[in-house]
Amino acid sequence: MCDKVNSRMTGTAAPNPDGQGGCFSEYLRTAAKNIEMSCQENKSMYYGEIKKYDIANGEGVRVSLFVSGCTHHCPGCFNEDTWDFRYGQEYTEKTQQEILDALAPGYINGLSLLGGEPFEPANQKVLAGLLRAVKEKYPEKNVWCYSGYLFDKELQAESRARCEYTDEMLSMIDVLVDGRFVESLKDIRLAFRGSSNQRIIDVKKSLKNGKIILWEPKVKRGLI
Repeated sequence: MCDKVNSRMTGTAAPNPDGQGGCFSEYLRTAAKNIEMSCQENKSMYYGEIKKYDIANGEGVRVSLFVSGCTHHCPGCFNEDTWDFRYGQEYTEKTQQEILDALAPGYINGLSLLGGEPFEPANQKVLAGLLRAVKEKYPEKNVWCYSGYLFDKELQAESRARCEYTDEMLSMIDVLVDGRFVESLKDIRLAFRGSSNQRIIDVKKSLKNGKIILWEPKVKRGLI
């Protein structure tokens, strides 16, 4: 997986909007190096935090896992420490069991994945395993995921985010908040997202209909 990611990311880069082709190529090389280091050194994933009673990152009361590793580096990111693939603690079988146990109470609506970037290829194998376990044990609970990668243009189309686990992960996610955080578009009135360019996507309906269908909340909260 890592070799494929590295070759895609270090190939000839398309010019960026500012015409800084060299800078953009350097960014891709740095991002590829970060992911390659993660694959080589981190036989498992790292994470920064587990919140067991989260009401900010998805509908209802949730268990939220903040994974480590992100190559987007959005200016104004609220969780910059998690850009580092080795930030925090190593994710182990014990960690997974802790998450499954935290999801057990009936008042917990589901699991939210944040970061960091859950869809970095270096994180997808571990997260796919977690989602399988969650869906098997708690089929009634939903999964939210926050990603800087765009659902239609990067997670479903050829991009540096895609690997052998991407489609499986998407099939187990109910709601995806996609798009990089844009500081100039930040609006504190927004519900469940940081900037107005980000979309809250109903993944199940979108996959079934072959087009993006936005999520509709059960209870109106802020600006959706």
